[in-house]
Amino acid sequence: MPDDDHDDVTWLDDRERPAWIHLAKVLLTLPGALESQLLRDADLTLFGYMILARLSVSPEATLRMSEIAEMANGSLPRTSHAVTRLEDRGWVQRTVCTGQGRRFTVATLTDAGRDHLAAAAPGHVATVRRLVVEPLGENGLPALGDLCEPIVAALGLPTEELRP
Repeated sequence: MPDDDHDDVTWLDDRERPAWIHLAKVLLTLPGALESQLLRDADLTLFGYMILARLSVSPEATLRMSEIAEMANGSLPRTSHAVTRLEDRGWVQRTVCTGQGRRFTVATLTDAGRDHLAAAAPGHVATVRRLVVEPLGENGLPALGDLCEPIVAALGLPTEELRP
């Protein structure tokens, strides 16, 4: 709300404010709705699902832990905790590697993890379709992607991995 202490702020106008509020509602609500479905149907968090999905399309189904953390803009401790839960279920295997005088840890998707992801994916995709794709219509999702790309760039996140 405008006041004398913030005269230098360009406040959202009557056209911008509703758009921002709708986006904020989506940002705050959609992840929980997606995670609820995954927890109910696959005993998997959204972050866990994203880790398994990303590993499944990575060379040799393997990524460095730092790459997994970067993928979700998560901290390394949060990522390590999530990977530990996946590892305890037999869906991921961690390996300590050395190279060029450095030690690093990689996570690799196991066959059981690939099977679990394959079983979880149809329900997740159906939920994404119901909550995002269908409400947006035929051209809506590509348009949303185009609109989000500059936001992703402004946040300093990579977009090249998303290109077909």
